Amino acid sequence: MITSNLTGVWLCMKHEIPALLTSGGGAIVNNSSGYGLAGTAIGNVPYVAAKHGVIGLTKSAAIEYAVQGIRVNAVCPGWTHSEMVDPALKALSAVFDCIVTNEIPMRRIGDAIEIARSVLWLCSDESSYVTGHSLVVDGGQRAR
Repeated sequence: MITSNLTGVWLCMKHEIPALLTSGGGAIVNNSSGYGLAGTAIGNVPYVAAKHGVIGLTKSAAIEYAVQGIRVNAVCPGWTHSEMVDPALKALSAVFDCIVTNEIPMRRIGDAIEIARSVLWLCSDESSYVTGHSLVVDGGQRAR
């Protein structure tokens, strides 16, 4: 879990940053999670630790490379339809119905396109003064 979710991000940045420095700057958007901002009692300790690490890595790199024209942010999705989540939604439908009803103010699971649009915004010139930010896209779950 740490290898793929934290070390993998670090290794990507290890190669992205020199390329962006050579080309005059740019934007990096790392993938964290709502669980990178808060813990959980559902038994995902390694996942939570890795996603918290991604946010720390994002903030540190943002500070270090801002003056060189590289913006580094993270997107923190909540529950989102995907090949990983959808089977769990079916297998544990009562559990997810409870989560959606009691924890997500928008009362639904997100779609991947909603996460993609957030990433595109963070990469665009429209977010040119945003760096070191963890953008939560979770239907309001973390607002609680």
